[in-house]
This record gives sequence, C-alpha cells and structure tokens, in this order.
Amino acid sequence: MTEFSPRVESISISGIREVFEAAGEDAINLGLGQPDFPAPDHARAAAVEAIEAGKADAYTGNKGIRPLREAIAAKHERDQGVAVDPDDVIATAGGSEALHLALEAHVDAGQEVLIPDPGFVSYDALTKLAGGEPVPVPLRDDLTLDPAAVEDAITDDTAMFVVNSPGNPTGAVSPAEDVREFARIADEHDVVCLSDEVYEHFVFDGDHHSPLAYADTDNVVVVNGCSKTYSMTGWRLGWVTASTRRIERMLRVHQYIQACASAPAQYAAEAALSGPQDVVSEMRDTFRERRDLLLDRFEAMGVEVPTPKGAFYAMPKVPEGFVDACIERDVIVVPGDAFGANGAGHARISYANDAEVLREALDVMADVVANLR
Repeated sequence: MTEFSPRVESISISGIREVFEAAGEDAINLGLGQPDFPAPDHARAAAVEAIEAGKADAYTGNKGIRPLREAIAAKHERDQGVAVDPDDVIATAGGSEALHLALEAHVDAGQEVLIPDPGFVSYDALTKLAGGEPVPVPLRDDLTLDPAAVEDAITDDTAMFVVNSPGNPTGAVSPAEDVREFARIADEHDVVCLSDEVYEHFVFDGDHHSPLAYADTDNVVVVNGCSKTYSMTGWRLGWVTASTRRIERMLRVHQYIQACASAPAQYAAEAALSGPQDVVSEMRDTFRERRDLLLDRFEAMGVEVPTPKGAFYAMPKVPEGFVDACIERDVIVVPGDAFGANGAGHARISYANDAEVLREALDVMADVVANLR
C-alpha cells in the first residue's frame, strides 16, 4: 500500500509559489502575477452591502447567483460578440478552480492534454491530478502557440489542448488567424479546446480573440475570472463558460469540492463586471508603459526578449546564473524552466509593480548581467 496518492506524488510545489514564499520582506518581488492596484471601489462596496444586508451569510446556488452569471453572459456578448446562456456559466473559486473543473470533467486516466511549453504551471499539475498525461507543445520563437504544432501532436489519446492568450508566462498574444485555427482543430478532431482568457483585457498591440467566437461545435471551454482584470486576486472569483452538457458535468465536480464560490465575492464580481470599466483601461495603459520601460532597459543590456503583447509578463533569455544572482540581491524572478523544459535559459519577470520599483530592480538586473558576462 502506498502512503500517498501517486497523482499527488507526481506533482510538486509551484516554482512561482516557492520564490514567493522565500522572498524576504525587503525583496523586490517580480515573481508573482498580482496587479498592484486596488480592487474597484464599486466592487468593494457591493460586497460590503451584501454582507450588511445578510445576503452573503448562506450558500448560493451551485452555479452562483443569477445576476453574476447574467453579467458574465453580457461580458461575453460585449467582448466576443458571443451569446451565452447564464445557465451555461459556473462561478468558481478563482480561475484555478475553473481549470480544475474542466480537466476533471473531460480527462480520463491516461488521456493526453496538450499544453504550451513554456506554459502556466497549473496546466501540467492539474492534468496529472485528473489522471491525464500532459504533453508539452513547444512554442514558436515569438512564444506564441503554433496551431500546426498542436494539430501534429494530436493522437487517438488526446482529450484536450490548452490555449492561453494573452499568455502566462510569456505575455504572447495569439493572432486571430491562429485562434480561428484552434477552433477548427477542436471541431475537426473532436477534442476540447480549453481557452484560458484571464488576461484578455491586457492586450497592448491588436485585440484579444477567443476560440469561442469561431467554433462550430461545443468543443470550446472558456476559463476567466476577476483576479487580473479587476485586481481581485484575493477575492478568488472566476468562472467557466461552456455548453450545457459540459457545464452539467463540471457542475458535478464543483458541487462536491466547492459547493459554491464565496458569496461576498460573487456580489463584488457582479458589480465589477457590470460597473464602470475605466479602471481596466487605466491598468492596461500603465502595464503598457511598464512593458516599454522593461524592453528599453533589456535592449540596453543586450538581453533578448520577445516583445510581450499582453498580460504583464516578459520572458527574456538570460545568462546562466541570472535568477540566483538576482535573488541573492533581493530581486525575485522565476526561472523559466518552472514553466516547462522549453523555458530553460529564460526567466519570467512580472511587471505588475510600481515603475520606480521596477527601475530599481532593472538596475540590479543590469549589474547582474554585466557581472555574468
């Protein structure tokens, strides 16, 4: 008899969380994907109002409160031009739970899930917890996912492939023609396209495109949330959108592991989605300015970095010893191989931090690069 589940033994603590937990109080932490903005005032007020009115004291329905699901449906209509039934939405404990539900509901033991490499750490771990086999798909030189590479990797055992645009850890944005191809691949091969769109509103060059807008079948499942768009990481409120039959299967999992998302967070999220969106535009403009600062400084260092077109991450190619040397000088960055074997030789840097703090960190990085060469 084994002492622990082999599925749990197959995963380890996230490299992101390791560096986050290890950071000293005075360290500059560029390792965590957390916007440095407050949550919208109207979202906070809605939560307080719900609490004071006693509306947040009890369980909500498994899928979440109706006004929130209606707001999510309206968001899809507004942003993607796609009609979504509010009953085809589940409010979840952050985007992380939404990913977990999608994988648990669609992946059987031994089935394959194609994931970007480098890609967000949860894709690999949650696939393994579902009993599946993660299959890394190397990215292009510009760090976008190549539809042809995805299609070439599909086998009879493939249950799902993951698309993440804008991407974590890369900041890459898939162009419309690629997203259209992802939808076609899902339709023609009858596999699920799991589209992680949590950074959709942080696109600096061009537009965000969702495979949900191009699919002819119900083989697209979309994960999103409030954590990044509204700087509400601690509220833990996300959602998953899919067809009725897929939502019903994911709900079976959700009802046992979560029952419902936090009630106060649901009221806050409904207000965030339905209220003024100027805070989102302000955040995007600020992140673009920081992105440009970072690119200019890395160019001056002679460090190659594909231009991130979205999110708030950059993934430069760095000299050996760069990450450890930065950490020794209290600048926390994440080694690229924490996101997959093809991330080796890179570091992920989050610029969700004050510009002056970012400049200070870049000064350290410039010194580190000079010393390593």
